[in-house]
Amino acid sequence: MISRAYHATLFALYQLCIVVGIVAMPVAMAARQAGLNFPVHRVLANIETAYESTQQ
Repeated sequence: MISRAYHATLFALYQLCIVVGIVAMPVAMAARQAGLNFPVHRVLANIETAYESTQQ
């Protein structure tokens, strides 16, 4: 059985990744203009999948 602490930790991590993505948006846009990509969407997708797998 998935513990509540694990579920809460995944939720907090998911929310933190969203906030970091929003805050880093100007940096990511400038980096894209320079030809660099930050794979934040991959990290967010992996955490979202893990969080949703704990849902019943």
